[in-house]
Amino acid sequence: MNPVLFIPLAGLVLLSAEEEPEARAVAFLVREVPSWSVENKCYSCHNNGDAARALYHAIRLGRPLPARALAETSRWLARPDGWDKNGGEGGPSDTGLARVQFAAALVDALDAGAVKGQKALLRAAELVAEHQKEDGSWRPDGEVIIGAPATYGACLMTYQARRVLLRADPQRHREAIARADRWLRQVEVKSVLDAAAVLLALAGNDDAEARTQRRHCLELIRRGESKDGGWGPYVTSFPEPFDTAVVLLALTALGEEKDVAAMIERGRAYLIRTQQEDGSWRETTRPAGGESYAQRISTCGWATLALLATQGRPSRK
Repeated sequence: MNPVLFIPLAGLVLLSAEEEPEARAVAFLVREVPSWSVENKCYSCHNNGDAARALYHAIRLGRPLPARALAETSRWLARPDGWDKNGGEGGPSDTGLARVQFAAALVDALDAGAVKGQKALLRAAELVAEHQKEDGSWRPDGEVIIGAPATYGACLMTYQARRVLLRADPQRHREAIARADRWLRQVEVKSVLDAAAVLLALAGNDDAEARTQRRHCLELIRRGESKDGGWGPYVTSFPEPFDTAVVLLALTALGEEKDVAAMIERGRAYLIRTQQEDGSWRETTRPAGGESYAQRISTCGWATLALLATQGRPSRK
């Protein structure tokens, strides 16, 4: 049992670089996740959505967390009808995206046992389904050239929304899921980030069209890997923590594909190498090099999820 996870939130001590990277990442989020609602009197998609998902996953893996870390988030997620009025002035700027992000966190809260019963998820799925586009996708408001940690993009948003509907009631939402599946099989995938999101969404689908799309996505990811491990949003981009994290999650969902284990190992090494002393990562922004608390916390949530998902995998160099 790692005692660092029981340090009071107000007095959290930074961990040394020699500590397990997963423990350092979790300890950082234990401090940050509850801080936003306390300091800003509202709930956010970055702290109470993306980052909270990583902590719920840590609980599922048996990592002990202080109850205070997720208590307010769990209460918030269990009341979907209040999500559109999050306490901030005017509510979320992108209601559809916020619903998907909170609903995705609710799925993980249920799986971790932090929220009980299906009632909240059934309602959340209804709210998410309202924002599906005619072509079967879900898209953030405005023109998004490439997704970012806190804004997702169409492919990642569609993957998360589809996951919510599947977990809530696949029979009730079968038509919406079928439309999403058709879109995911046919969408023109040009970026590494979108390739990873589509791989995640089509994992387990073995029809010919899905296999063709998955092969294309995996080849794009192979070509986009940097020399020392890690991925950026495009094949020619420098690696970023967020894009690398989503790729790693996608690769772990594959079977025994050639060279996948080695890519996972190199990508994981990149995340560990770029982790900061306090357990966090510098935010991935579009364009790169910007400053954003929201993107930083979402980046850390995705990166923590990727480290937890790949910890203990066998080496296959």
